[in-house]
Amino acid sequence: MSSEKIHPEHLRRPAFVYVRQSTFDQVRHHHESRRRQYDLQGHAQTLGWHEVVVIDEDLGKSGATAVGRTGFQRLVRFGSFPTTPPTA
Repeated sequence: MSSEKIHPEHLRRPAFVYVRQSTFDQVRHHHESRRRQYDLQGHAQTLGWHEVVVIDEDLGKSGATAVGRTGFQRLVRFGSFPTTPPTA
């Protein structure tokens, strides 16, 4: 599967899947939601990405602030400096 909006320059960069649920209750009880978020990795590969980075270290953390959300901070860092994937 491909999209006319996805060009080779897009595929040269990694795709990122940011998996997050706001509370530990959601993590414990909403397995389908989490599974569907992880499935986005396969969808990105189907679209042509070879490098897909899954960031899931913020499970159970509220999105009200970036404080304490190390995965979100990595994602933002990459968006600011797109030539090198962020490290932990």
